[in-house]
Amino acid sequence: MTAAANRLAAVQTVPADDERPPEWTSPYADKSVHLIGIGGCGMYGLAGVMLKCGARVSGSDRHLSAGIQQLMEKGVRVLIGHAAEHLPSPCDLVVHSAAVPDDNPELAEARRRGVPTSKYAEMLGNVMRLRSGLAVAGTHGKSTTTALLAYILREAGRDPTFVVGAGVEQLGGSSGVGNGRHFVAEACEFDRSFLNITPDRAAILNIEEDHLDCYSDLNAIIDVFRSFAARVAPDGLIVANGDDTAVTSALAGAPAAVETFGFSPDNTWAAVNLTHETGRYRFDILHEGKPFAHAALNHLSGVHHVANALAATAMAWSTGVTREAILHGLSGFRGAQRRMTVRGQGRGVTVIDDYGHHPTEVAVTLQAIRETYPGRRLWLVFQPHQHSRTRFLMDDFARCFGQADRVLVPDIYFVRDSEAERQAVSSRDLVARICGAGGDAVYLPSFDAIVGYLLTETRPSDVVVTMGAGDVWKIADELVRRL
Repeated sequence: MTAAANRLAAVQTVPADDERPPEWTSPYADKSVHLIGIGGCGMYGLAGVMLKCGARVSGSDRHLSAGIQQLMEKGVRVLIGHAAEHLPSPCDLVVHSAAVPDDNPELAEARRRGVPTSKYAEMLGNVMRLRSGLAVAGTHGKSTTTALLAYILREAGRDPTFVVGAGVEQLGGSSGVGNGRHFVAEACEFDRSFLNITPDRAAILNIEEDHLDCYSDLNAIIDVFRSFAARVAPDGLIVANGDDTAVTSALAGAPAAVETFGFSPDNTWAAVNLTHETGRYRFDILHEGKPFAHAALNHLSGVHHVANALAATAMAWSTGVTREAILHGLSGFRGAQRRMTVRGQGRGVTVIDDYGHHPTEVAVTLQAIRETYPGRRLWLVFQPHQHSRTRFLMDDFARCFGQADRVLVPDIYFVRDSEAERQAVSSRDLVARICGAGGDAVYLPSFDAIVGYLLTETRPSDVVVTMGAGDVWKIADELVRRL
């Protein structure tokens, strides 16, 4: 059977619940909307939605990117750099990303003129109300699960709108605007952003300590997830990790119905009889204790993706997508960019890049890479992201690198932190703690030093992983170029 025939076979007849909504209409039609930081994954997606709504869209960013060029081809006026004169006249609304500081000249000009301003998360909530919102929240796995859910819906013929916090080659980028009923979006807890949306259905994948520059402790994070759960429509659905006690605590008082997922058969959706070949898992799915399907993740490595697949399955099933279409999506999805992405090979060395920046993400990703490349020497270049995160989670970071044979650590990626935080902890401190916990770590401050070290020390069959939420991917690309 051809690929086209396979896809056709997976597409179901759309039930009444998913009848096509009217064409995109909104209060933003023929309005001038300016986006500061338009090149970001979320902002880029929002710009596409605003275009679909009939707005006149403009924006600015520090650097030109492929996404910005695509927007410009669609008629969006984008200026590189930030200046007061970039704000169009007239201008009806200014939207800015969380990364834009209060003293940004365009934001200041908007306030001087009395132009209404909105954060990205607030605007995302506003446009999500124009469709049936499906939100994916959690400390880890949001981007992959959001992308997987959008992919399943698209392959099932649902034509969703989606905004993902990472590029997704199979979806044509990090965002897309469809004419279907559903709006799939990543819901981030940073800065309490996800409290701006009111989805009809939501997934909560897991809850751990993170963003401790925003929250005092784990209890405060659980509380904000509880507030998020309370925003889900009372006649909607929450799909929650039933194996995570913090998630269970956050569900107290939630008005919507709850379905759980996990590896325990007691969950509404459970994965059992797991097997894997070089990290790609096959498993049986139980629904309410009864056999539902046998699933295969042909392109995603690591047991953590089994949990992500269960969450996406439960969300898709709740919208009426067929069993066959769900399995088709699970088996065909190739993942998001910077999630165990093979950047290239040279001299027998395989180079992988990954976005992991939290101790749990580091540990599960390294385990997945071990399963995928058994018996091979594993180098990890880990770029810590934020001084505050490194300091708050130092004990966990010291223990999470056990699967790597050697860890190379450049300077910490500086973002958002105060100068006091910058002085409080360094990569040297992290290296000392890793070595103190029995690991093998080396501090090499510059990217050039790391590339030179790897070119000298690696040998055929080695695997090199660059990991972090900053710009450590540049090391992967330079290493591939020079191998």
